[in-house]
Amino acid sequence: MRISREPRRIVYVARCGAALLALAGATSALVPVTARAGGPSGDPGRAKPTIVLVHGAFADASSWNGVVERLQRNGYTVAAPANPLRGVAQDSAYLASFLKSLKGPIILAGHSYGGEVISQAAVGNDNVKALVYINAVMPDAGESQAALAAKFAPAPLTGALKQVPFRNADGTTGTDVYIQPDRLRQVFAADLPTSQTDIMGATQRPIAMSAFTDKLTGAAWRNKPVYALVGKQDRAIDPSLERFEAKRANARKTVEIDSSHVSLLSHPQAVKDLITDAAEDYVLGRTRRS
Repeated sequence: MRISREPRRIVYVARCGAALLALAGATSALVPVTARAGGPSGDPGRAKPTIVLVHGAFADASSWNGVVERLQRNGYTVAAPANPLRGVAQDSAYLASFLKSLKGPIILAGHSYGGEVISQAAVGNDNVKALVYINAVMPDAGESQAALAAKFAPAPLTGALKQVPFRNADGTTGTDVYIQPDRLRQVFAADLPTSQTDIMGATQRPIAMSAFTDKLTGAAWRNKPVYALVGKQDRAIDPSLERFEAKRANARKTVEIDSSHVSLLSHPQAVKDLITDAAEDYVLGRTRRS
């Protein structure tokens, strides 16, 4: 009696099909999330941004050290380029060139005068996904720091500055501005120990006096998400001015802390938290208001 092999073939094909489907499912599960980046807003596959930190007047990039350490601990790539402090036009052009050397999304943060620099440097750069202002100056296009500050009570810092003329190699002259070392702690960094502010007074980097009257040619905060930190004990920039700037820029998040002007030194965790809020909001496609 002859037995048909057709049922055996059906069972074999069915088993092969099930195995192929299982393999396909396993392969799909192994595809990394980043391979699906570029999808709709809210896609968790958006690339993690590079954090770029820009220091302000009388300082250098080491003022960000406590913030950098915390950001790196959270897995972020961080860059803190030097700010030349030679005036808005030169400093923003320098930073804009640096930003163009980076690939992928960027969260750009500026402290104090660095706020002016990032505002102009980020104009037209689509890789800059958000701007974070830390105790910062945020003039509009056609506006100078001096004109903006004149709308509010003078900050105590203005009475503690000293001017030092200098000569360039081509014979032209200019004026640098320093903080009087014996007054630096009082008007700039009252929540830091004297042992630290004495060193800051001796090592401060001057800013060109022209930076106070330079007018911005563009303000990226007009069309990019803004996050702002206000130091309630700031004596270098009036806290009321910092609040006004955040409101004018329709900041997505504004935080206020009991800090002097140098919150990045005295409260690095709070500064880091605001920067990572901006980064995470970008990655997750969130739009927040506070």
